[in-house]
Amino acid sequence: MCDSLAPWTCVSQGTVEVIQRWGKFRKFAEPGCHCVCPCIGDAVAGKISTRIRSLDVAVETKTKDNVFVTIIVSTQFMVLKDASRMYDAFYKLTDSREQIRSYIFDVVRSTVPRINLDDVFTTKEEIAVEVKSMLEKAMTEFGYAIIQTLVTDISPDEKVKRAMNEINAAQRLRVAAQDKAEAEKIMVVTAAEADAEAKYLAGTGIARQRQAIMNGLRESVIHFHADVEGINAGQVMEMMMMTQYFDTMKEMGTTKGNNTIFVPSGPGAVADAAASVRMGMMQGAIGADAVRR
Repeated sequence: MCDSLAPWTCVSQGTVEVIQRWGKFRKFAEPGCHCVCPCIGDAVAGKISTRIRSLDVAVETKTKDNVFVTIIVSTQFMVLKDASRMYDAFYKLTDSREQIRSYIFDVVRSTVPRINLDDVFTTKEEIAVEVKSMLEKAMTEFGYAIIQTLVTDISPDEKVKRAMNEINAAQRLRVAAQDKAEAEKIMVVTAAEADAEAKYLAGTGIARQRQAIMNGLRESVIHFHADVEGINAGQVMEMMMMTQYFDTMKEMGTTKGNNTIFVPSGPGAVADAAASVRMGMMQGAIGADAVRR
């Protein structure tokens, strides 16, 4: 815009200038070049921006559970592009930004104290809608349209933040401990079930093995008794047991690393074993004396 005493004025795009004559409103000058006649009292009183403007307001308030928080509300607003509305915006309201700021303070400080701190974070959309509704009712009278209202930040005190983080960390640790205990329980139960299944299968295998041995012995006795005359089943069993005994003795004698002691199993076995030990010690002592002499 040129000097108010110049015979013309150049209006920038996105703005509208207010032309007065002898201090009384005359017209709105749209973007472009307009003649202004100072000689007849014409003058440029000011200008109005038709762009969308943004205002960030930080409001400190307390919640229902008496925790102080700072809430930042971002509001987008613009002048309504209507002659009567632009007239109201220029002549009725001195400072639109301060007026919007006051309404935001009023709405936030009347809404948040009814909400707990944890719920403030989840209900910020409701807070923004409440602020926008109040601003639309109030600012339309002054020629302004509220485009959007957003709660962009909710910031409690640093001590409250640390406490909330510690509570969250403790809850996560508790859940992790529960999951770990549950996993260990599952591992123990699974191992026990596997051990029981293994023992069951081992027992079943041993039972089947013994059943097969008994069936084989029975068939051997039947065949031997049928092929050889004059021998009863008892004699055949004794012969087979003796054969197994000798096979066992052979296996024990030929396997490397075996150290086997045969001890009598009769009623006087303990006394006989003790006497044998004493006799061996006495014979060892006699042999040692003979060597020294």
